[in-house]
Amino acid sequence: MRSELKWLILWLCVFSTVPCTARLHGQELIDSLIKELPNGKEDTNNVKLRNALCYAYVNIDPARGILYGESALALADKLGWKRGLATANGMLGVNYMSRSDYPKSLDYALKSLKLNEELGDKKAIAGNYGNIANLYNNQENYTAALDYYAKALNTFEELQEKNYVAITLGNIGNTYSNLNNYSKALEYSVRALKISEELNDKHGVASDLGNISSAYTSLRDYRKGLEYGLRAIKIFEELGDKKDLIANVGNVGECYLEMARDSTSAHTPVEKKESLRQAIKYLSRAVVLAKEIDELDYLQTFSLNLSEAQKMTGDYQSALENYQQYVVMHDSVFGSANKIKIIELERKREQELQNLELAKKKNERIFFIAGICLLVLVILFVLRNYNLQKRSNKLLSGEKQRSDDLLLNILPAEVAEELKEKGTAAAKYFENVTVMFTDFVGFTKAGEKMTPQQLVDELHSCFKAFDGIIRKYKIEKIKTVGDAYLAVSGLPIANPKHATVMVNAAREIAAFMTDRKKKMGDKTFEVRIGIHTGNVVAGIVGDIKFAYDIWGDAVNTAARMEESGEAGKVNISQTTYELVKGEFECTYRGEINAKNKGVLKMYFVA
Repeated sequence: MRSELKWLILWLCVFSTVPCTARLHGQELIDSLIKELPNGKEDTNNVKLRNALCYAYVNIDPARGILYGESALALADKLGWKRGLATANGMLGVNYMSRSDYPKSLDYALKSLKLNEELGDKKAIAGNYGNIANLYNNQENYTAALDYYAKALNTFEELQEKNYVAITLGNIGNTYSNLNNYSKALEYSVRALKISEELNDKHGVASDLGNISSAYTSLRDYRKGLEYGLRAIKIFEELGDKKDLIANVGNVGECYLEMARDSTSAHTPVEKKESLRQAIKYLSRAVVLAKEIDELDYLQTFSLNLSEAQKMTGDYQSALENYQQYVVMHDSVFGSANKIKIIELERKREQELQNLELAKKKNERIFFIAGICLLVLVILFVLRNYNLQKRSNKLLSGEKQRSDDLLLNILPAEVAEELKEKGTAAAKYFENVTVMFTDFVGFTKAGEKMTPQQLVDELHSCFKAFDGIIRKYKIEKIKTVGDAYLAVSGLPIANPKHATVMVNAAREIAAFMTDRKKKMGDKTFEVRIGIHTGNVVAGIVGDIKFAYDIWGDAVNTAARMEESGEAGKVNISQTTYELVKGEFECTYRGEINAKNKGVLKMYFVA
């Protein structure tokens, strides 16, 4: 687990003449700015107030922040104030990034960059580069992110802005960690630490120590991982920064856990036992801290790791309780996207109903006035109202059908029916199902040779073909994440041939992509497929259920099978092999050390 990216928001002109902001934060800052706003004239200071409010709402209510940003944009445009326009576009870009609306975020960020380039404001330009890099990082386009971070770093170094140089170096280190290039991550994090120490920036020092700790842990240098992690914890405790403290306490717990389960380390059984005890101690503290401030992401991650550590000690009851907590948090975090879609659909439908109601009232007034005078017109208006009502009913019926179709597109039919009938759908435990992960090899490289529309069209074509294949075999598609595809055979309706069915589907997918690659060359991708058979928990958790998902060790192992496979081949685990070995020709690959799973036996299916 790595520390979050540091933002590079450099709209210093937002606050340069705005009163009462220097020492205020959060709601206190917002209240102060709103109090000043009615007193402001339509001048540049008013633009700054609105931009300041847009910024203040980024992590609280980005939708409201966008409203203030748009009003700042309109006023700056009216005044012809280019610097205010640059700031407003930048603020809107950050708010849209907070809402995960990346196309709009990039559009506003690029507009801000262009305006700052026209103004020749190098510091603001470097800030634009950093924010665009963060945006690409959030989309996992790490090549583009590194390119913009490099531009930001060069400009900040030229301006001798050491604080922002340190921030940018730290972000580059995090990006290399995302690419699993931990040596590079360590190199940039160490450079960032040196500058933070020179500036006596305690928060920066602590963040850099945490990043260095994570890099050493990933490189299996656990001693240094612990050394730097414990130093980071001490500083964050002094600063009272609970969020970053949680991340680093959890990271130290993960370091101890890796020591305990690393089969290649030279630690004695006694040392590993102590490492496991320390892992439980630190992970438990991270979970408690995360609960205190409702940090769901951290609570999810560290609950799962704590469950793993407790399972290794034989404390299965505690392990189960923490795993169940992980399942609940997973649904809360990853179900939000579908929840937003359905809420938006309901909002649109309510708006249409309100519009129809207003139209109906308007017609009734017309009927009342004209009815007394002109009987013929009354008849005509009554007929018109009847047709309008008929169209309204048809519209409502269509909206209901679209809602039902969306529900069935998100959930299996059996779960959707249970949800509509009972208002709830319980999570279920399934034994002996087969999970498949696919991932496109060289996706980023292929994307560089296509326009964005060509990339999306090709991804859609491939996934549409995958959908057709798994539908043919009556396999349940779970979700796509970026260029990855997850499906499971044997639930929610049991199938004794679940492993055979999944392997057949995987072979067809591999054959389809091989044939497509021959025809299209660099305009398409190569696929890597991993399959594992085991037990999963499936369902939707919470008071409002919008997403159907699966959790468990079987899912993680299938992902490791995919990561350890080769392009164009179907890689299966020993468990799956035992179920299908009489039906397919399989090639034993030997024992492979898969990340976080230890030694696994794997087979390629012909």
